[in-house]
Amino acid sequence: MTSSLDTLPKIGAPATRALHGAGYTALRQLAGVPRADLARLHGMGPKALDILQSALEEHKLGLG
Repeated sequence: MTSSLDTLPKIGAPATRALHGAGYTALRQLAGVPRADLARLHGMGPKALDILQSALEEHKLGLG
């Protein structure tokens, strides 16, 4: 199943809140964002980062 670039994939609530708090509401906004920058967000863990990376890779994109 391919994820939509217009929404965020299913990740934990703390990670979703962290992304929303940083202004990210769609998967496409995360393309090229450094993984280290996202990892610094409170609530963002390695599992959520892996899910985001995998979802981006479905669209031939990735984290920076």
